[in-house]
Amino acid sequence: MKTPLLSIVIVALLLIPSIGTSREVVSRNEAPNVVVIFVDDLGYADIGPFGGQLVSTPNLDRMAREGRRFTNFHVSSAVCSASRAALITGCYHERVGFHGALGPSATTGLSSSEVTLGEICKQKGYATTCIGKWHLGHLPPFLPTQHGFDSYFGLPYSNDMWPNHPDVVAQRKQKPNYQEPYPPLPLIENTETIDAEVTGEDQTQLTTRYTERAVQFIRTNKDRPFLVYLPHSMVHVPLYVSDKFKGKSGKGLFGDVVMEVDWSVGQILDAIKECGIDDRTLVIFTSDNGPWLSYGEHAGSAGPFREGKGTAWDGGTRVPTIMRWPSVIPAGTTCDELVGTVDIMPTVAGLIHAELPSHTIDGRDIAPLMLGIEGSISPHETMPCYYANDELQGVRDRRWKLILPHTYRTLAGRSGGKDGVPVSYESKKIGLSLYDMQNDPGETSDVADQNPDVVARLQAAAEMWRADLGDSLTKRKGAGVRPHGTVENKQ
Repeated sequence: MKTPLLSIVIVALLLIPSIGTSREVVSRNEAPNVVVIFVDDLGYADIGPFGGQLVSTPNLDRMAREGRRFTNFHVSSAVCSASRAALITGCYHERVGFHGALGPSATTGLSSSEVTLGEICKQKGYATTCIGKWHLGHLPPFLPTQHGFDSYFGLPYSNDMWPNHPDVVAQRKQKPNYQEPYPPLPLIENTETIDAEVTGEDQTQLTTRYTERAVQFIRTNKDRPFLVYLPHSMVHVPLYVSDKFKGKSGKGLFGDVVMEVDWSVGQILDAIKECGIDDRTLVIFTSDNGPWLSYGEHAGSAGPFREGKGTAWDGGTRVPTIMRWPSVIPAGTTCDELVGTVDIMPTVAGLIHAELPSHTIDGRDIAPLMLGIEGSISPHETMPCYYANDELQGVRDRRWKLILPHTYRTLAGRSGGKDGVPVSYESKKIGLSLYDMQNDPGETSDVADQNPDVVARLQAAAEMWRADLGDSLTKRKGAGVRPHGTVENKQ
């Protein structure tokens, strides 16, 4: 008996994987709670799931076994404030007026006109909190509670922006008339300073205090939807660790600190499970940029990738990322597609049926990639590689990366510093270069001459990004750039 043609077509269609959206995921599952763990300066190869061998990271190993690793996941810029602006707004940092790392004297911050991950979740009645390093403006109008978060606890900027940084202390001893670069480091709760002078002993408790706050928030809000944004202060220098892990790694202070970050992840995963909300909680673990290599033994490793923090090479922008949502994200799987932190906000918006802002954003809903849907590819035709001072230093697509002429910092093969004191970088110039990231992820061999069509295509893409977001190297102003927030500093 012959099978009717219509039946064959129906069976064939049923066998084709559905390239679903986040909204389709939620139609089959309850909208998830969301936990975003954002570690500072953690290198790609600093943890077990991405080849790290320095210390054991059992909780992150567990998260990878139960979730999905993203091996080609990128930040917008390999420096603190710019990277955070991209994650929280779903926009490349250039679009929202961020270029580097804000300091204690800054009078700028995240504009009130931007829509944040916190505000996206508030649309749907989520309880929201930010716990840790904010670094998007320390003055009251810029703090998390003004940008969609019900509560905030943490440092307003990097933990090295204080008078007791080892490098500052060393220079103070060497120079009798040394001008202090930083005021005392504050600890803030909501909009109030609760500790005006954070000490080294206080810093040893930061990871523990952040973790305890996050766990308590999860337990308190287990019966309603919630968002936890946990941007850790560690493993940014100066490194501090609690007595629970001091000396426990056998691999120095950096190893101890990584162990404590791993412990923190375990505490959060355990709390979620104990509250009975494991299968309706999405946990995302990632880093704000690659390792700060000049700090040597107090810095991590970018593994096979070139350079580190502060550069447009993949050692600076490619970060270890794991996403876990039991029963929804396939366990023990890997995604190699080109995506990044700009995609987190729009993906969460889709998952919870929230409306995206009316203004332009750069991120895309990557639910199909998160779910491991066969045939899913990156939604990005190209991604720009910007760094400080509005420099467009490269453009990449799913396979190729075009490096544009610029000057970058490097140790040029030298070792980094010791005891928390960095060595100086060298400046090196690079001309127009093309790298095959599929076959040469370490960016070692320039293949521009062999691939003129690819070079021309990516140069055209670079022109598109210059027109939209600007480029100080070619003295272009971008038509799509929005201003950051500004207030008069009355402090």
